[in-house]
Amino acid sequence: MQTNNIKYINYSAAFVPEGCNKVGVPALTYGAGQDTGSLYTFAEANNITFIGGSARTVGAAGGWLQGGGHSILSNTYGLGVDRALQFRVVTPDGRFRIANVCQNQDLFWALRGGGGGTFGVVLEATSQVVPNKVATIALSWQLTPSPENIRSFFTILVQNSLRWSQEGWGGYLTATASLLANPKLNATQAAESLMPLTNYLKNVSDQAGKGTQAQWSQYSSLLELLSASLAGADALGPGKATMASRLIPKSAFSPPNSTALLDAMLKSWSTADSAWYMMVTPFSYQPPNSEQGKTSVTPAWRGAVWHAITAASWSWDSGTDEAKKAYAKASSAINPLRAITPGSGAYQNEADVYEPGAEASFWGFNYPKLYAIKQKYDPDGLLDCWHCVGWKGKSTPIASCYL
Repeated sequence: MQTNNIKYINYSAAFVPEGCNKVGVPALTYGAGQDTGSLYTFAEANNITFIGGSARTVGAAGGWLQGGGHSILSNTYGLGVDRALQFRVVTPDGRFRIANVCQNQDLFWALRGGGGGTFGVVLEATSQVVPNKVATIALSWQLTPSPENIRSFFTILVQNSLRWSQEGWGGYLTATASLLANPKLNATQAAESLMPLTNYLKNVSDQAGKGTQAQWSQYSSLLELLSASLAGADALGPGKATMASRLIPKSAFSPPNSTALLDAMLKSWSTADSAWYMMVTPFSYQPPNSEQGKTSVTPAWRGAVWHAITAASWSWDSGTDEAKKAYAKASSAINPLRAITPGSGAYQNEADVYEPGAEASFWGFNYPKLYAIKQKYDPDGLLDCWHCVGWKGKSTPIASCYL
């Protein structure tokens, strides 16, 4: 169903969900066709901050939001679903509904993490914004990985990521190019916080024997940070790729579990074409007591320090066999991290297409309630998609294109 042309953005300094009697909060209301980049531009012009992802061409009200929605600022400000205040949606019975904390509360809960394209066609969403521009201090660096330095680099990450999360850092960590940003610390505090990393980067040498340099930057807004540091996030290359993911909990970073985490990272990195360790979880975010348990994403998000991804690719002119090998490689590469994190989960929007135990992995103990809501609003399964809540399985026509 085409919703790309539903494009509008409205700002309210004191938005109150329809049917509620409560104090208003600053919020953006936007049509389903609005992309994240447009919201960033609008927010910049109005001196506010919309908490969104790094890819600005992604629709803000669709799967990104309804599946969870992570951001480089999620550690401080929460996931996209944490900031959702209201949806206008047409359910499969053809009825237009408003879903928020005061009406259609079950549907509102399901839309806050149950996945896109599942419970209805969202026409409009409203998200709470930060009523000012969020300034950050950031560190970016590049590294030429080698068997000699990769263990040392990963050791630094394992030893420090829990503390970094507690101190407000968010970002994207890879063996080649990385970015960390913090909206809480000043320059002196940030330098002290990341000193184990910057000392390492000063001393490590790449394969050509040259020192690897880190660059500190300060940004006045989220848009400025993303424009300067992740300018290529929306770029499309000539090949094709797939991924698998795992949420890495706090417990994995403390001895003796940290040794197993380091070993698993090295195995994953050596198997995958690429790997990311993304500090985009809501680890330090503390929602109001009234909001506890009000989203349907897997609870594993709340205690996770990393959202880890492994990826594999194939060329555009390859056949089905090469594609199958890539899918198998990405899944195989994440297996060491799955093995050391029993009971955790994965981010449905960036998961293994063939995720084992997908229901438990994507939603944890929320799945039975989500399934009941699916049966209430879509008993005939009109909206069906791969590994979505209540999906009909591999025998359905939609599954025929899967390898």
